[in-house]
Amino acid sequence: MTQANSNSPSPLEQVRSRRRVGVTRTATGRTARSPRRRLSQGDERLLAKILAKEQDFIDSEVFREDGAEKSIYDEAPDVAKPDTTWYHPVMDDITSARSRTVKSTQQVILTGAEERVLFYQFNYARYRVWKLQQEVWASPAKKPTPEHAEKLLGWHRRADRIREQIAETNLALVLAMAKRTRMSEVDFADLVSEGNMALLRAVDKFDAGRGFKFSTYACRAILKAFSRQGMKLSKYRQRFPTDFDPKLEKSDYLETKRAGFEKDAADEVRRIVTENSADLTAVERTVIEHRFGLESGAQEKPMTLEQVGQIIGVTKERVRQIQNKAMEKIKLQLEVNFLGTREEETDSDEVAEATAS
Repeated sequence: MTQANSNSPSPLEQVRSRRRVGVTRTATGRTARSPRRRLSQGDERLLAKILAKEQDFIDSEVFREDGAEKSIYDEAPDVAKPDTTWYHPVMDDITSARSRTVKSTQQVILTGAEERVLFYQFNYARYRVWKLQQEVWASPAKKPTPEHAEKLLGWHRRADRIREQIAETNLALVLAMAKRTRMSEVDFADLVSEGNMALLRAVDKFDAGRGFKFSTYACRAILKAFSRQGMKLSKYRQRFPTDFDPKLEKSDYLETKRAGFEKDAADEVRRIVTENSADLTAVERTVIEHRFGLESGAQEKPMTLEQVGQIIGVTKERVRQIQNKAMEKIKLQLEVNFLGTREEETDSDEVAEATAS
């Protein structure tokens, strides 16, 4: 019994493979391969987005030469991919973001020749997208064939990958420029975000055929973006000069309710003293009125214990004792008014006396 080859695909994989390449069966039972496959909803949305606007690119005579695709991609040297695990300034605080330094093992510095390779590859992919767009728009149906759709999506995704690689390789420029142009009125995370957008725009507009380094062009573009951000924020603050006040975000419901309760309690105490419903003696009433400014219902300035003692002819310690006793009577009266405590205690005492007798 021979052992099956471990590298041969399983029956399930064969079915999946036939579905991917569009295998169909003819009436004779033979299989026929069709290059057409149905696009997913995401691919259809991306295709519609690609065809909605004419593709922009930096043109070059190299793109129209014979074998341009082979010379730009296959015969070009490989360019090292960047390591961006160190780049997360928005997640860190400002101090650590400003003091961060990129390790030499994590940073990829491209030579002029490597930059030209990447930018030629990036713009050639965009050139192919533009060329396919012209073919689609020139057709009578104004719609892409399945072959055109596959090529459009392929070249668009290739351009996006190379664009991302160029941007990630130059992320350190954004941090360097952000630290150099530190603005107190602009948040560091907003500054870095604006710099990243400027870096992507610089990748789209840079012409490597002129012989300059990309960093020279990108640094200027990033600094101009920072300047525009600062001017925009300055105009906004001139138009809306009110700064953010955290107190406005906090509800004052508890403070208002507490102030209202204190006012009601003060009015009730004033009424008890004025009507003498707490059975205060003349001396106790005099002490309370002078100590808390309740005399004759006027808003009189409260007196000290010593001043009240001079009026009634006793020491301030004696005034304190009289005041405490009067306050205890007022407290009991408040409990009667609001809780009915005294009546309940009186009723319970009468029931207890009646039961004992």
